[in-house]
Amino acid sequence: MVNNQFRLPRLISDGMVLQRNVKVKIWGYDVANEKVTVYFMDKVYNCVTASNGKWKIVLEELEAGGPYSMKIEGSGTAVIKDILIGDVWACTGQSNMQLPISRIKVIYEDEVGNARNPYIRQFIVPERYEFKEAIEDVETGEWKGVDPESILDFSGVGYFFAKALYEQYKVPIGLIKTAIGGSCVESWLSEEALKEFPRSMNIADKFKDDAYFNKVRKDDQEGCEQWYKNIDENDEGLANPEKPWFDPSCDISDWDIINLPVCFKNEKIGDLKGSVWFRKEVDLPKAMLGKPAMILLGTITDSDAVYINGKLVGTTAYQYPPRRYNIPKNLLQDGKNTIVIRVISNNGNGEFTEGKPCEITVGDKKIDLRGKWRYHIGVSVENPLPSVTFFPSVPLCLYNGILAPVTNYQIKGVIWYQGESNTDMPKEYKDMFVRLILNWREKWKQGDFPFLYVQLPNFMKAKKEPGESNWAELREAQLETFKVTKNTAMAVAIDVGEWNDLHPLNKKDVGERLALAARKVAYGEEDLVYSGPIYKAMRVEENKIVISFTDVGSGLCTHGNADLSQFSICGVDKKFVWAKAEIKDNEVVVWNEAIAKPTAVRYAWADNPEGANLYNREGLPASPFRTDKQL
Repeated sequence: MVNNQFRLPRLISDGMVLQRNVKVKIWGYDVANEKVTVYFMDKVYNCVTASNGKWKIVLEELEAGGPYSMKIEGSGTAVIKDILIGDVWACTGQSNMQLPISRIKVIYEDEVGNARNPYIRQFIVPERYEFKEAIEDVETGEWKGVDPESILDFSGVGYFFAKALYEQYKVPIGLIKTAIGGSCVESWLSEEALKEFPRSMNIADKFKDDAYFNKVRKDDQEGCEQWYKNIDENDEGLANPEKPWFDPSCDISDWDIINLPVCFKNEKIGDLKGSVWFRKEVDLPKAMLGKPAMILLGTITDSDAVYINGKLVGTTAYQYPPRRYNIPKNLLQDGKNTIVIRVISNNGNGEFTEGKPCEITVGDKKIDLRGKWRYHIGVSVENPLPSVTFFPSVPLCLYNGILAPVTNYQIKGVIWYQGESNTDMPKEYKDMFVRLILNWREKWKQGDFPFLYVQLPNFMKAKKEPGESNWAELREAQLETFKVTKNTAMAVAIDVGEWNDLHPLNKKDVGERLALAARKVAYGEEDLVYSGPIYKAMRVEENKIVISFTDVGSGLCTHGNADLSQFSICGVDKKFVWAKAEIKDNEVVVWNEAIAKPTAVRYAWADNPEGANLYNREGLPASPFRTDKQL
């Protein structure tokens, strides 16, 4: 790309964190054959731009410290201020890495409110999809240090990871946030790597055609707009603009009664596709008026609009975000208050998620909203919302549009939290994930830099009997990945998920476990116990199977001193049943009296292995595993 003027990439900007102890590249663009001079830390570096206007210089290895300034002269001049030298980590993956502190601050209020650390900084790479070629620079972005306002945009996992490392080493930490919600592993592969997976490459090739891409986007947009337009135009609750159903004076004497939270399929509503209106009246005392208030409704499938006393207080367009809407001052009134919720179910799976907060809060006072509500169907349609192309799942596009421009920037390593979007293809995941690690190391040209990742947490309702699980299979693929790749480590998260939320709030434990892995793999603390027990081998002793582990630390134990849970066993028939298990000499002995000749054991083999409680004494959970993969 020929550039006609002096400019720098976005990452090379005020507040940047440069990687210590390596040769750091500084690059940019100017007119062809122009002399460029870089002044930094009492040293002078010179180069001449190429015919395409590109230039680069390589700084000598730097010691941690700062802040410093850098001056760059070419056909123009730039002064970059407030530069720190420390360790830079790329924070990558999908929504659980992307999830900002603002989404989880409800359980970290004090920590967020007191957060001030200019030595922890983040650069957010903007979302962009590119199918034809890898881009060289990002359009927006800036480095920001931690304060009570800026921290709200930090990756939750990334922040707690950085905080733990800073507290340990007192070295500046830079985070480059490249995570995108819903992204698949194949979206992050470069074209060279993707060619090894023909099915995914064929999909990517289709999107290189502008006509195809534009048609897909146009059809998707028009289909969705028409569906929602049909819902709104035919919704009885909106038919009378002078008295819509969110009007408190609306007559609801013919509305049915229902208890919230609720899954629509379990009630008369059934698998409705369309809109349903819910209404409840609550009495508030004068003591709760005139103060900051909020209504909490958990998560709702699929979209909602919430009215209080006839006024819209919040709306959300899709199912995953928690509904936490601020109530305008003076909207609540003494005595009766009317709450109306309009829910749109896209495909017949409407629900208010069980187990989530459902209340009005004013300070430390709460009004419980669970229980009886009135409801009425606004409109029921025959067809679901048309399916649309979810671009973060399209192979290649995120590597080209988001990661490629970052690979010029020297890093300490990568932290990765992804896999949820690939649970429909767990058998293919390992090969793609291993290839991704190798691919990124090739592109960064920094050797086998540390690549640390999170194993999928527990999610969905627990099942009563042992069975198969795509989530368990994907965790197994993640477990096997670090066994076959150098300088990798896995943080087990099987105890920090939430059965009713794809985006669990506890990101502190996840970040701190990744930091433990970094201390071991990236910083070389040899005697550090950074992982929970990892399955090593099994042997059969009469009617029992004995399991041995690595990473037992100072010893195996159960969490909460309860009996071991979530072990199952099978005989030659390969039918798994629940088993008894006990710790003996830092091994686990597993048996079921009904099985005389056991052949295999599984542990925590489920979407949500509720009660899985094997740990080491350092408080780190064992990874789920199975011994029967080859059976």
